[in-house]
Amino acid sequence: MKTTIKAPLAAMAAAFAIALCPSIGSADDLPANDYPTVARADYVYACMAVNGQTRDVLEKCSCSIDQIAATLPWKAYEEAETLLSIGLKGGENVSWTHNPQMQEKVKTMRRAQVEGELRCF
Repeated sequence: MKTTIKAPLAAMAAAFAIALCPSIGSADDLPANDYPTVARADYVYACMAVNGQTRDVLEKCSCSIDQIAATLPWKAYEEAETLLSIGLKGGENVSWTHNPQMQEKVKTMRRAQVEGELRCF
């Protein structure tokens, strides 16, 4: 014999389950996260490639990108990463990446990375 749960009873059960689970909160309770998931994953992947492929290193690398994200907005991080990428190509066309304003953006990102490493490793 098949039994069905009526909608009000199911809604009450769901509300009760949510009330018992304190880790589920509203969007207002969650930290600001403007870093795309793929950017975080890319950072962790590169970090693990340098530091080792262990669970411990995974946790440290994840912590590090979380610290960077808490310190530096995504837009600033992305600009600095782009400057570094363009600067690696070399030549006259990329000389603008070496001006003091652009280099300050890279330094700011590097400081955030060092802060993440100090807190997590």
